[in-house]
Amino acid sequence: MKKRIDYTPCGVCSRRIEIETEDGIIREVRFTGGCHGNTQGISILVQGMKTEEVIARLRGIDCKGKGTSCPDQLAKALEANR
Repeated sequence: MKKRIDYTPCGVCSRRIEIETEDGIIREVRFTGGCHGNTQGISILVQGMKTEEVIARLRGIDCKGKGTSCPDQLAKALEANR
């Protein structure tokens, strides 16, 4: 089943995360704002991964002592939409 998630991250530079999944697999991730190279890299690396694996790998990553990061916010978006 296909699912689209629109998520507004908190505490990071990115302003929006758009995620498309199908049968628990990440098909596409798009960040609006944030560090372009990093968010582009994250988006490409997670394509084809199971959502649960992405959550396990990215949850808790910190950016500059903020207590969160764009990867962590991606994990939170996926967790909130299981």
